[in-house]
Amino acid sequence: MRTDVDAIVVGSGPNGLAAAVTLARAGLSVRVYERESTIGGGASTQELTLPGFHHDVCSAVHPMALASDFFQRFGLAERINLVVPDISYGHPLPGGAAGIAWRDLERTASGLGRDGPAWRRLFAPLVAHAAGVAELTGDQLLRVPRHPLLFAAFGLRVLEQGSPAWNVRFSREVAPALLTGVFAHSIRTLPSLATAGAGLTLATYAHSAGWPVPQGGSGAIVRALADDIVAHGGEIVTDHEVTALSDLPPARAVLLDVTPRALLGLAEGALPVRYAAALGGFHYGNAVAKVDFALDGPVPWTNHQLRSAGTLHVGGTRAELVRAENTVSRGRHAEHPYVLVSQPSVFDDTRAPAGKQVLWAYTHVPRNSTVDQREQVTRQIERFAPGFRDRILATASRTARDLENHNPNYVGGDIASGEISMQQLIRRPVLGVDPWRTPIPGVYLCSASTPPGPGVTGLCGWRAALSALRTEFGIGTGPDLAPAPDPAPSTVTGWPGTTGSKG
Repeated sequence: MRTDVDAIVVGSGPNGLAAAVTLARAGLSVRVYERESTIGGGASTQELTLPGFHHDVCSAVHPMALASDFFQRFGLAERINLVVPDISYGHPLPGGAAGIAWRDLERTASGLGRDGPAWRRLFAPLVAHAAGVAELTGDQLLRVPRHPLLFAAFGLRVLEQGSPAWNVRFSREVAPALLTGVFAHSIRTLPSLATAGAGLTLATYAHSAGWPVPQGGSGAIVRALADDIVAHGGEIVTDHEVTALSDLPPARAVLLDVTPRALLGLAEGALPVRYAAALGGFHYGNAVAKVDFALDGPVPWTNHQLRSAGTLHVGGTRAELVRAENTVSRGRHAEHPYVLVSQPSVFDDTRAPAGKQVLWAYTHVPRNSTVDQREQVTRQIERFAPGFRDRILATASRTARDLENHNPNYVGGDIASGEISMQQLIRRPVLGVDPWRTPIPGVYLCSASTPPGPGVTGLCGWRAALSALRTEFGIGTGPDLAPAPDPAPSTVTGWPGTTGSKG
């Protein structure tokens, strides 16, 4: 192994790997260090319950994968098979009713009865310019928008749906619940501007490119990134924890796929007082508790259409979801929680043995929670799918604290690596035109704690790498990221040709 390289990346989550891809494609020698024996962080896929049942460790469905500027340039859809369900997300309601968000906006509106025209008016301008919405929400908020009319249309909808006026548009129960389920992804008080902004973005993708499920699990995305790094001369070293920047070998650039809290520790007091104070004041949000199920058959949803949905938001009416989410915001566990569910094996028969299914679920809890939510999640699913409990072969449950122990970037179980608030979408983790660059020469932050924030998009890592290329190497134009004709086989832990180093 070389004793020095051009660039080092610490952490092999999607952002760390995206940074390494960008640097390696620019012709630099790159090394990635990962503390675990497998790569990918929250985007890995493992057998968590029984042999042959392949579960996604954190992320399962990827609404932003097809919209991400980085993944479009990388050609992700050409490298792996992304299955896009016709139903992007579904929402069961009491009595067997359900809201169905089809990829087809018109079909969705038609199924919402009297609220259909209101749903169409809400989303039609955004869906017609979905690429512009992706650009608007996937870039720094400090920049002047390239599409001011779209910015205004999006902003007015955020103001409406992020305020007590969010019910004015609708007259029935299904459409508000369907919308609230996607807003609740942000793990914040409802309604709020931040939840409305994130939710409207996700719902726009649902009616345009859709919400894809990677065949083989989220680990397929990680494999594609790792293969490209290795094909362009990069190294990936697993089982190697970095505890201080001073432990690293010489490199002109160091990119850290870690949280601001971790950066403070790695820097060992080398950061200026004001910057260190900003990192110390970075807020982490509430958390998730996750439950994975191995099932002996499909989930018996009362509403049969839900059996073909890639994602489901389980928890009942808008009022019930608001009560549950706002209980968590007050630091308490909800008795009847919101549960986010994915059923990937409905679309991907590589995920479970023949005739069996895997089910992915998480619910929201106060950060640092140590409460196992297995029963609460099971009970909520059973409410809308009687007989579900009888189909369970095995479960694997992780509390919020367990999630942080597995991945330190999930501080207190916060899978967004920082609270999703309007303030922290602008100040992430500091206010500036280049928030990825730290005051330590050559050191950059490239995690989801930087713009544009959470989600498997690779954008945080890509942006940080572009900053490093400009500043440290004088390379002002980003490299071509398109797929190579014959990528080299992976040499990453979990696949043939493992490279590993203890210490």
